[in-house]
Amino acid sequence: MTRFALTIEFDGAPFMGLQRQSHGPSVQQTIEDAAHKVTGEQVVMHAAGRTDSGVHGLAMRAHVDIEKAIEPFRLMEALNALMRPDPVAVTACEVVPDDWHARFSCVGRAYIYRIVNRRAPLTLERGKAWQVPQPLDAAAMHRAAQALVGRHDFTTFRSVHCQSASPLKTLDRLAVRREGESVLIEAEARSFLHHQVRSMVGCLALVGVGRWDEDEVAKALAARDRSALGLNAPPDGLYFVRAIYPDI
Repeated sequence: MTRFALTIEFDGAPFMGLQRQSHGPSVQQTIEDAAHKVTGEQVVMHAAGRTDSGVHGLAMRAHVDIEKAIEPFRLMEALNALMRPDPVAVTACEVVPDDWHARFSCVGRAYIYRIVNRRAPLTLERGKAWQVPQPLDAAAMHRAAQALVGRHDFTTFRSVHCQSASPLKTLDRLAVRREGESVLIEAEARSFLHHQVRSMVGCLALVGVGRWDEDEVAKALAARDRSALGLNAPPDGLYFVRAIYPDI
């Protein structure tokens, strides 16, 4: 049995999420079905994180265990050939130790949320970003975001369907910057609550358009109440960009 680490890129739009679902297609199912065709085995994929329907992945890490003798490059090529035309690709594949686990060995996860700040509707990037027509003050958004950095009770920014045992999380980084007409929000933590990043982005957008004062983000956090949330950003602009490991 050989354990392979995969780096996966995907467009989340046509999927119900990364994790296998009973009511629709998923990234996990697409990869597992392709792996079964390659090996004849019932392959189970374990990923570094979960993503909701519509959320994208630039470099999701995952692993699979395979009995068949196959080189990493050949496995990657075969999976990519069989997954066409679904918008999923394995961009890297390598053999890792048996005790390496894509989820449990991961010590950090990073997301980027992309807002396109313009009045014209999106055409080529529809489904790949959140279009906000009102001018956004990215500097004010960044200042407000710093109230969320650190260890806090993130109940306000947690989905009512979140299955995490505790609302306590440590947010290592939350930064906002403008690049032309794009406003990028970068978030890093060991782990996140369900909808946490999208909820934080939604509140920061309210600051950006001037509907909230900067200190209202801190007040929403202190409320520890989902009803204090101003806005939940849509999934379109959210990308899983990096899984961090100590030894790989």
